[in-house]
Amino acid sequence: MPEETLLNCRYRILRYVPNLVRDEWVNVAVLLEEVSNGAARANPRREIRFIEEDAEIARVRRLHPGVDVSLLRSLPGEFEARLQGPPEQVSTYLEKLDQSLSTTLQFGPNKSVLADDFDTELERLFREQVAVPRTARSGVIETTAQWIRKRIDDVFRRRHILARLEKRIRIDEFTEAGDPLKIDYGYRFNGTRGYMQIVPLKGDTTRAKVFAYTAECIRRRVGHAEFVALTETDPVTGNTRHEFVKRLFDDQHIAIVPPGQLDRFAENLRPRLQ
Repeated sequence: MPEETLLNCRYRILRYVPNLVRDEWVNVAVLLEEVSNGAARANPRREIRFIEEDAEIARVRRLHPGVDVSLLRSLPGEFEARLQGPPEQVSTYLEKLDQSLSTTLQFGPNKSVLADDFDTELERLFREQVAVPRTARSGVIETTAQWIRKRIDDVFRRRHILARLEKRIRIDEFTEAGDPLKIDYGYRFNGTRGYMQIVPLKGDTTRAKVFAYTAECIRRRVGHAEFVALTETDPVTGNTRHEFVKRLFDDQHIAIVPPGQLDRFAENLRPRLQ
C-alpha cells in the first residue's frame, strides 16, 4: 500500500514488573495511538488492548506466582474509561502515566508504526508482543481463538466490512458494573443491534456459557438484537460437548457460523450495515 495512504501511529507496551531489582517483566497490554508529524492529532483514536482471558492471566501467574491478579483484572476498565474522555483530558492523563503508575506497572518507550487499518494493527501488535505464545516442535503456534480471529478478520476485510464493524464492545451496561467481558464484533442496522463473539468449540464450554448469559442480559435491555457465535469448526453430531453448546445457543437464538459459512455470512451482512 502506498505510504501516503497509511495511518501514522505510535504504540507503547505496558509491562508488569514485580521485581525492579531483577529487571524482569511480562507484557500485559499495548496502547496504540494515531499521530500526525510525530505528535498526537487533534482528535486521535487511541485504544489499549489488555490481557483478559484466563490463559493470559495464568501465564503471568506462572512467571510471577505473587502477581496481583485483582490489579490486572481492574486495569482494562480503568484505562478504557480514561481513554473515552475529552481529547485534552486524555492527553494529560497519558502524560502523567509514567509518574503515576505503580512500581509494578511500567510503560515501554513510544515506537512508531505505519498501519493500513487501525484495528488490524492493534490486533497484530497484541498478538505478536503481548498474547500468550504456544510452543511446539515447529516453533510458536497460535491459540485457537487467535487463529479464528485472524481468519475472520481476513474474510471481513476481503468483504469490505471489517472497518464498518464495532470491535471489543463493552457489555457491563447490560450485565453488571465491572463486567470485564467484551463482545468481539458488533453492528447496527434499521434499529437492530448485532453481536458476534468468537467461541471455540474445542476445550471447555465456559466461553459459550458466558456468551449465552450475555445474550440473555442484552435482550432484556435491547428490543431488537441478534447474536452470532463464530466457531473454528461445525458442531459435530455425537460430540456431547458440541451438542451441549448447540442446545445452549438454540435456547438463546444464537446462530453458529463456522469457517465454511463465514464468506457467505459476511457477504450477506455487508448490505445491512449502516
